[in-house]
Amino acid sequence: MLQQDEPDDYVIATGEAHSVREFAEKAFDIAGLNWEDYVKVDKRFMRPLDVPCLVGDYSKAERKLGWKPKVKFDKLVEIMVREEVNRWSR
Repeated sequence: MLQQDEPDDYVIATGEAHSVREFAEKAFDIAGLNWEDYVKVDKRFMRPLDVPCLVGDYSKAERKLGWKPKVKFDKLVEIMVREEVNRWSR
């Protein structure tokens, strides 16, 4: 995308739908922790259901750049958590 002649906006996404809760559960599980021991849910800040489902549409990146996701949600969360744990251990 950086080598394109004209700047443009692209959505880089897995094309999967997951909640913040799913992310927290997976991330804490990878770290060997129970997310409920560390995360407090305050319903005042819950987003109203204004849309039934949000999924990143990477079709423009695929069409213009030939890009497709190679890493799905579970693996992406694992990569992110392991990198953060490694960073803190250094």
